[in-house]
Amino acid sequence: MTEILKEYRKDLTDVGFKELLSSADVDKFMKDQEGTKLLVINSVCGCAAGSARPGVKLALKDKAFLKVDSIATVFAGQDMEATETFREYIPDTPPSSPSFYLFKDDSLVYVYPRHFIEGHNPSEIRDDLVEALNVYL
Repeated sequence: MTEILKEYRKDLTDVGFKELLSSADVDKFMKDQEGTKLLVINSVCGCAAGSARPGVKLALKDKAFLKVDSIATVFAGQDMEATETFREYIPDTPPSSPSFYLFKDDSLVYVYPRHFIEGHNPSEIRDDLVEALNVYL
């Protein structure tokens, strides 16, 4: 399982996502990164591998993504402390993995939960994310 997890992590870190492995990493990202932020909660599930990660990678290629200043990821079920700390930043949002969270000036402006990802292909997810970027940023 360790080799598979490395690949699941690399799927996002290889395209520029900062991996947040601890509470300190999450706090630093959330407090020190100015402007707009996108955080992806990664997962081992099939919808993460088949839709979420490919969809967000497609969205990265769109010019709308130029509006995002910082991107990061935590891995639910693996980096428990980091995931729990991130969830403290979104207390009114139910846990969901995989999922995407868009922040503008430290305010959560958009949530893309697992039930939006399930049953959707990467292109649909890309389109949804690009639309959110254009609406909220």
